[in-house]
Amino acid sequence: MTNKRNRSVLLSKLILVIVIILGCSSKQTELKLEDMDLNKALFEAVDRGDATMLAKILQDKPSLELKNDKGRTALMEAVYKSDNKIAILLINAGADVNAQDGIKNSPFLYAGAEGNLEIVKMALNHGANFKIYNRYGGTALIPAAEKGHLEIVKLLVNTAGFPKDHINNLGWTALLEAVLLSDGGQVHIDIVAALIEGGCDVNITDKNGMTPLRLAKKQGYAEMVKLLEKAGAK
Repeated sequence: MTNKRNRSVLLSKLILVIVIILGCSSKQTELKLEDMDLNKALFEAVDRGDATMLAKILQDKPSLELKNDKGRTALMEAVYKSDNKIAILLINAGADVNAQDGIKNSPFLYAGAEGNLEIVKMALNHGANFKIYNRYGGTALIPAAEKGHLEIVKLLVNTAGFPKDHINNLGWTALLEAVLLSDGGQVHIDIVAALIEGGCDVNITDKNGMTPLRLAKKQGYAEMVKLLEKAGAK
């Protein structure tokens, strides 16, 4: 009788353990499904540009470093769309401004290249990494100088610790690109002036041994020549 009672107690305990295990497993599965739904909603809010929806989603702490099928984080998608309101919400929530996609763009690098001053400033205040480079091995400053984004050039060249004389895989610094890949117009004259004033080395050569001054002379950019000569360029 006692043995039978003991077996009954043991069986009851075993059933209880199984129920608990199954219950935990069910809850874990439910949580995973909820996480999946939350991350899907995150990208949907970014795609829609819905700041209200995004703010609600962020309260539930979604994974901000999850990447979509294009290899982009939610922040990278927002920066590609030039949706600064959405991007700022994500950055303030802790999204990584250095996370690169499949073509090595990061929110910081892309914002610099595209002239998005507001996002560049946000990135600088949220851990922008100056040792992460684009697909050409360049910094945010180099394409900014090439494309004529004067305010970004001024900001970066005067940012403490920024590698203003970094040489990319093409063998060019920001100053070399500002001369070589420009039309010699006023915007790029101002950029050359900003780079010089910011302390860039005026005598770094390209792979062919050409200095910014020699390139400016070759291309007939008289105003740039004056600026470079005044700065001691050779």
